[in-house]
Amino acid sequence: MQHIKVLSVGGSIIAPQEVDTSFLHSFYQAMHSYLEADQKRKLVFVTGGGAPARTYQRAYREIVEVPEDEEQDWIGIEATRLNARLLKGIFSHYCRQEVVSDPTAVSQFPGRVMVASGWKPGFSTDNDAVLLAEKFGADTVVNLSNIEKIYTADPKEDPGAEPIDAISWADFRSMVGDEWTPGRNLPFDPVAAKRGERIGLRVVCAGGRDIENIRAILEDRSFTGSVIGPD
Repeated sequence: MQHIKVLSVGGSIIAPQEVDTSFLHSFYQAMHSYLEADQKRKLVFVTGGGAPARTYQRAYREIVEVPEDEEQDWIGIEATRLNARLLKGIFSHYCRQEVVSDPTAVSQFPGRVMVASGWKPGFSTDNDAVLLAEKFGADTVVNLSNIEKIYTADPKEDPGAEPIDAISWADFRSMVGDEWTPGRNLPFDPVAAKRGERIGLRVVCAGGRDIENIRAILEDRSFTGSVIGPD
């Protein structure tokens, strides 16, 4: 039986300002070690847009008098594809197929690693990760970003915000709502949350730069992060 894990790798850790080659080198080594420890293991990486997405979306908003959400989404999607191509190159030894740009169209997983980018406007790559988890039978999506845990509010704006270790889908969705807005800073996409709740998915939100913590999550050991799951 294959053991497939889906990692939504935030653009904020791939390219926070510029490409973080030190992190990517450490990430590759850790994932290589994880894969080689058990030949049945497979990994799906879904990449966010990071600094390129923010930079180009901001330029668009500054120039266009009435910016359109769909156009901003397309700009962000192109940035995710750039990051996905980079990861595919780094993991070329394990990745035997092209970057997946439509999670509903892929049907096979011939290698040990699959790399996916953004798909279309209306949601973030978190939703693509959920779709791929559903398609390939993964029960958990590991959502890696620049925050270690989900908080009751944005800690940058609310000093009283408290970290959350575990939260139900119902309670999480009441926090974030149902609508996706390009560039909105949320721990997990509301559209993805709706689908995740429907299929009974478990999502772990954790800091993406703690390589050992990522290994702990993948190996079902004690870890630092927040779990969103069924009631």
